[in-house]
Amino acid sequence: MTRYPDPAQMAAASIQHSTDPVPRTAGDALGGVLPFVAGSALLGSIGIFVHMAQAGALTATWFRCAFGLLGLTAWLLWRRQLRFLRLDRSTAVWVLLASVLMVLSWVLFFAAMERISAGVAVVLFHMQPMWVLVLGALCLGEQPGRKRVVAVAVAMLGLVLATGVLQQAASPHAAQPQYWWGVGMCLLGAFLTAAVTVMARRLRARPAGVLAWWQCAIGTAVLWMAPATQGWPAWGASWAWLAALGLVHTATAYALIYTGMARLPTGRIAVLQFVYPAIAILVDWQYFGHRLGAWQMVGVVVMGVAIGYAERSGLGMKPPPWTRRWPILKPPQTSAHKDNPPVP
Repeated sequence: MTRYPDPAQMAAASIQHSTDPVPRTAGDALGGVLPFVAGSALLGSIGIFVHMAQAGALTATWFRCAFGLLGLTAWLLWRRQLRFLRLDRSTAVWVLLASVLMVLSWVLFFAAMERISAGVAVVLFHMQPMWVLVLGALCLGEQPGRKRVVAVAVAMLGLVLATGVLQQAASPHAAQPQYWWGVGMCLLGAFLTAAVTVMARRLRARPAGVLAWWQCAIGTAVLWMAPATQGWPAWGASWAWLAALGLVHTATAYALIYTGMARLPTGRIAVLQFVYPAIAILVDWQYFGHRLGAWQMVGVVVMGVAIGYAERSGLGMKPPPWTRRWPILKPPQTSAHKDNPPVP
């Protein structure tokens, strides 16, 4: 894209708490790692499918939503959770708004990959946890602490390096405007995904996958005009590649990631979330011949260390008084389900 975004699992570590259940046995932990890594690996190959489909960003997003909707419906039906798709007055606005923002982030992700490599796009979308900290501090009155503030600053430094700004400055050719448009789209898309993460706190009572279903449903209903007006892809290979964006990189990948998250503690998720960009960079190198420069690789490592440190340093913190400022965002008092993070 997700990531799922499409950078997919990066939202999870930002909103889970230290009360997450820890796997009881090594087998339980392994049973969570395998599906989580498998789902992340699927998302890491999304650049190939977008390239082979040869479709515009809006058309690719519609196909992802339409076929993702079919796959997620089948998954919820198999889990007997279709009843949770019903919205009430307290959640309808948040679900619809979050869905619109997530679909827009998918459009930005696909549009960015037309201008920069898929690996760089995925890396930049992984700034989303940092945006969550900023939004939490500005909008919800959260207190991230000194360690997290330092981690944000270090991650921003890594971001600057990962964008390739040093290589662009040293290049004999002027930096292409399209490249920086792609970078801007990634950062905006990551910001929108972070906003969805904050909104998802209001929707914790719903099972994993419900919010993703609504994202696909809204995207299918809103974006159908894109292929209708721009022209449908030629029947055959293009349809297969585009359908896979929904069935493989949305429904299947999300199901695997959510299954893994249910069995893993937050600290482990914070580390495993970097499987996605690692696979994307590897695919970018092997399939497209896009090798990151030395400073870009340094930037990726710096970002990964900073984000991982920020997530770990936040464990065990007392709940901040953000509900006093925006009480409508206070999640319902229920223990029926785990937090339901959005997956880009």
